[in-house]
Amino acid sequence: MNSLTYDALLADGPALIALDERAVRTSIDLVSRLTAADLDAPTPCAGWNLRDLLEHLIIQHYGFAAASRGVDTLALWKPSPLSPDPIAEYRAAATHVLSAFALDGVLERDFPLPEIRAGIVIPAPFAISFHFVDYVVHSWDMARTLGLPVEFDDEVIEAALLVAQAVPGGDIRTQPGAAFAPEVILPDGSGLDRVLALLGRSPSWPH
Repeated sequence: MNSLTYDALLADGPALIALDERAVRTSIDLVSRLTAADLDAPTPCAGWNLRDLLEHLIIQHYGFAAASRGVDTLALWKPSPLSPDPIAEYRAAATHVLSAFALDGVLERDFPLPEIRAGIVIPAPFAISFHFVDYVVHSWDMARTLGLPVEFDDEVIEAALLVAQAVPGGDIRTQPGAAFAPEVILPDGSGLDRVLALLGRSPSWPH
């Protein structure tokens, strides 16, 4: 994937789906290591503890899966309280969206995303790229909250960086409900650090 562009990433839909799966499976591995005592821990997501983050991650999986079927219902994107077994609940949600993205013809569909700018409808590769970069960043959020390492291979990082660079910046990042905080200035860092900084995370969190 040397010298890949964002357009080329979107054009190779099967490769993008495979990258998304790798990010999601990393998140499954991390979630499987949490305990009930971790749920009240603060996360790099401002104002969210781990419970809040998990509720968000779970409903996003179901929301994107619904979007892959053309379902445009905002209520499907509203988080619900965690079940007594958040690990199993998360694994079920992640498996659900991976199965949805693996269906024949999914890349030819349009995905309605009612959460974004009061509702947009975009081609599948764009939507899947959003899901992909979310789960790269949120896997880091999870790992940092739990005090665990997280690693992605060069292909995942290169692709995530392309998506992060394509995310609009400016005043939209300061609006209520914005998906990402304003970019963090980063003089130097790894590829993952650059992805995080572009999407409003301090790689040195909580410092």
